Amino acid sequence: MDLLTNTGLRRTPQRLAIAGFLEGNRDHPTAEDVLAAVRHDHPTISCATVYRTLGALQERGRIRELTIDPRRRRYDPDTGPHHHLLCVGCGKVTDIRDGCELRLAAAIENEYLVLESRVEIHGLCRSCRRAESGGRPSAEASADGRSRRHRNEGGER
Repeated sequence: MDLLTNTGLRRTPQRLAIAGFLEGNRDHPTAEDVLAAVRHDHPTISCATVYRTLGALQERGRIRELTIDPRRRRYDPDTGPHHHLLCVGCGKVTDIRDGCELRLAAAIENEYLVLESRVEIHGLCRSCRRAESGGRPSAEASADGRSRRHRNEGGER
């Protein structure tokens, strides 16, 4: 099933191109990424068309807007249950499917019916840790993946 099926949206060439780019895309693209990719085959497509289409797909539950990156919104066509990890160095977003289960206290479970949960983890990927240490394994990297510099920025000494 493509992203436009049963949405009530017209299947214009531009929307088909946007949906085609998003289908199975695991890079969590920004609207600008979508525009750049689609503009190759549709040079006259406007930024407004991309934003309107992304908004319409989001309203219909076909994609999720991610706010994990404070610099820009990203979009995820995988609306199934999963969480995200953001590299604060390069901006790469990775899906997390296992190992991030939440267990709520019984008092909370009795008080609330949880409809959805989203965990956002921020860290440094291996490439960014290597680059930070000049390409060699960092003796300063801790088990939590933060360099001494990043820990010190947070007030630790």
